[in-house]
Amino acid sequence: MAPSLDKQVAGKRVILGLSGGVDSAVAAILLRDAGAEVHALHMTNWEDDDGYCTAADDLQDARNVCAQLGIPLHHVNFSRQYRDQVFEYFLKEYQAGRTPNPDILCNREIKFGVFRDYAKRLGGSLLATGHYARAAVLDGTGALFKGADPDKDQSYFLHAVSSEALAETVFPLGDLVKGDVRRIAREAGLDIHDKKDSTGICFIGERPFRDFLATYLPANPGPMRTPGGEAVGEHQGLMYYTLGQRKGLQIGGRQDRSEEPWYVVGKDLDQNALIVAQGEHDMLFSDWLIATDSSWIGAQPGGLDEGLRCTAKVRYRQADQDCLVNALGDGSVKVVFDSRQKAVAPGQFAVFYSADRCLGGAVIHEIG
Repeated sequence: MAPSLDKQVAGKRVILGLSGGVDSAVAAILLRDAGAEVHALHMTNWEDDDGYCTAADDLQDARNVCAQLGIPLHHVNFSRQYRDQVFEYFLKEYQAGRTPNPDILCNREIKFGVFRDYAKRLGGSLLATGHYARAAVLDGTGALFKGADPDKDQSYFLHAVSSEALAETVFPLGDLVKGDVRRIAREAGLDIHDKKDSTGICFIGERPFRDFLATYLPANPGPMRTPGGEAVGEHQGLMYYTLGQRKGLQIGGRQDRSEEPWYVVGKDLDQNALIVAQGEHDMLFSDWLIATDSSWIGAQPGGLDEGLRCTAKVRYRQADQDCLVNALGDGSVKVVFDSRQKAVAPGQFAVFYSADRCLGGAVIHEIG
């Protein structure tokens, strides 16, 4: 694992991504106390004036933190890059009936891409963020490990970051749990010590998701059908639903049906039909998946051609699932699970681990 924080950063200029939240603020405290020359860099990635995005408030909180801690703050606008490299992908995936995870692309393209390049222009020798994860350099190659707090570990979202970027990155919160972070902020007298954690994607904020998406993509309503073809309702647009979804279907309480909950179990893009079923239907479960566009941290793991035993997550905060991963060529892999997986959603990511080390991941394309 990585050496202590002071050995990593003492005497070095570290450019910290400062969001205005408590996590990155405490990262600033830890870096400063470890002897780093800390410069904070706040990103604006979305410009909106409808009041849902909290970017302006976050920038002011970042200013206040820097004033309290006595560190310089830089501000940069990456809205154009975000739209081109993340948001367009987000829309394309939803249009294809899939469920994307733009936070993963944001980390790769923005936070550890254009942000990293900008940090070098500021004279930074290391990059830091408030993620709950750990980075290390092993045999000259950057590696990624889970954070110590199992409830906050964010390695899932960081799996597509390059080994080169990880070799130049420190995660000061990697060995902490959330309660310790808030305590440090409170003891330091930071006004944001009890600030609510941000959830979701900034450009959506607290606004209704369907209303937001409908401003960019046509809704295109259609039938809800059972696997047997019976029409049981109407959906508002396939893009609004994900496999395994239970809430918001508005087809419960039918007199001709049991009280078991309804779930989304499939999408028929050709017929613009949402496939729904009651209870623990077989279509909810998958024995295997095929994933494309693999991103490995460093070299591709050995054994993929013959079959690599490891664990995988198909969603954030899922417990590690034992599996066998085989390379199929062209950056694709087939993942066969030891136990059936519920509600695996194409467009999401399968992320692979060997114990606490994150190996990389790939985009879920097909399930079966």
